[in-house]
Amino acid sequence: MAVDTRPLAIALMGPTASGKTAAAIALAKAYEGEIVSVDSALVYRGLEIGAAKPDAAERAGIPHHLLDVRDPWQSYSAAEFASDAAVAVREIVARGKLPILAGGTGLYFRALLQGLSPMPEADPAIRAHISAEAELVGWPALHAQLAQIDPLAAGRIHATDPQRIQRALEVFRLTGKPISYWQALPGVARLPARVLKLVLAPAERAVLHQRIEKRFDLMLEHGFLDEVRRLRALPQMRQVAAPLDLPAVRAVGYRQAWQYLDGQGSASEFRDKGIFATRQLAKRQLTWLRGELDARWFDPARDLPRLQDAVSLFLGR
Repeated sequence: MAVDTRPLAIALMGPTASGKTAAAIALAKAYEGEIVSVDSALVYRGLEIGAAKPDAAERAGIPHHLLDVRDPWQSYSAAEFASDAAVAVREIVARGKLPILAGGTGLYFRALLQGLSPMPEADPAIRAHISAEAELVGWPALHAQLAQIDPLAAGRIHATDPQRIQRALEVFRLTGKPISYWQALPGVARLPARVLKLVLAPAERAVLHQRIEKRFDLMLEHGFLDEVRRLRALPQMRQVAAPLDLPAVRAVGYRQAWQYLDGQGSASEFRDKGIFATRQLAKRQLTWLRGELDARWFDPARDLPRLQDAVSLFLGR
């Protein structure tokens, strides 16, 4: 029987507010690990409080990778993430440390662990044209257009998801083939590692909802709205014609805060919208996680010792 000589890595996945950051840091301390963030909000500089980015005290002594790799007016694709994360993992392994992939962005995990289908590169001119169309007719109208050319993709993409609508239309206009065609092609360049998948999630949905509400209120107490005001004041952000279409601003909580600071609704309505949006994000994350059939699930309130035992067994320590 052939021996699997691939390096070992841990994937710590879970919905937002499930305690992944603390658990990842504990594992890194226990097993000489380094943390690779798998979070589409944490890649952006300036998204700190609202993104629950680990602070300097939490990071102390534990190397973290793929935090603050883009400015908030820039984009960062899953392909870029997969490439950057693979480099980080190779470097961690070369140092004799354990890579701990921690986060809740399913698209990033899929890109890294399963590989990506061949896909045409982004075309700035076509993207700009699609954005201009959206300004005129709205994203729901472009979603209806997508439904005509690619019903499969339109069924997976919500009419209020401008980034994915734009990408699907861009791919079709570039190649004449729908994005679902490209996505169905065999994946390539998956991470060459043996990965233990762990899911951290409360067993009861109500408990997760309570954690989300408590964390959102703590963010507000710690100055989340002031953080968004600083982002809005950046010269580069002020030059963006449609800031709500930026991936950084679409991050959960940030869109609602941006709209509130634009004068939409009261403070209590903003809080309710932010909590609701975070709950919806968690629901989507849980749906994706249930499809990870080779992952083991743990409740953060009672299963952390059992999670650590699973890691010890996997590592043979």
